[in-house]
This record gives sequence, C-alpha cells and structure tokens, in this order.
Amino acid sequence: QVQLVESGGGLVQAGGSLRLSCVASGRTFRNKVMGWFRQAPGKEREFVAATRWSGGRAYYADYADSVKGRFTISRDNAKNAVYLQMNSLKPEDTAVYYCAGGADYSGTDSRTAPYDYWGQGTQVTVSS
Repeated sequence: QVQLVESGGGLVQAGGSLRLSCVASGRTFRNKVMGWFRQAPGKEREFVAATRWSGGRAYYADYADSVKGRFTISRDNAKNAVYLQMNSLKPEDTAVYYCAGGADYSGTDSRTAPYDYWGQGTQVTVSS
C-alpha cells in the first residue's frame, strides 16, 4: 500500500518560514514526478510546486507564479521524500498542503502530470 505522509505544517506569522516534508512508502518515487498542492477554505485545490525527472542527471522544478522566489521544492531519493521550503509567507498562503506522487512524466508542465497518490494534508496557517 502506497502512503504519503506530510509533516511540518503549523502556525506562523507573515514573513516567517516553514518547511514541509513528505515521506513516501510502499513504492519508490525515484525519477517520478512529485509535487505539492494546496487548498484554501472555499477554494479549489491548486498546484504549488513539483519536481520532475529531466531524463538526464537532474530534476526540473516547476512553481506556481504565486510562490516563485519564495518557495523551494527539493527531494531526497534515498529517503523517498520531497520537501517544500516556504519563506516570506503571506496570509494568502494559508491552506491545507498536500503532497502528491505520480509516475514517469516526460512533459514540461508539472501541473498536467498524472498524480496517482496523495497524502492526507498538513495545515499551514499564516497570521497577519
């Protein structure tokens, strides 16, 4: 059974930082697309960031425009994990953040990648 377990959410003041972690079990996500999505109250789930295999020696990172320059996604294949470093947080970043894992993906836009596995989510609350 594949499981994705997020951690690291919490309450932080505007301008602060948080680091989210997602550890996967049940299958390896090496060279697979992995990403973060979020859903705020009353809104649809939206793409935040993802990391996808380039086919060479590196991974590409894609970001939503709203988080570019503030959030950084990274991964540790040895731990089967993906992380999201969130800096300069804003109240509008408040949401439940979900980790997602997919399959091989050769496209150039992680938003459209097939994500087959999802975590339960971790709450991030940014106070003004």
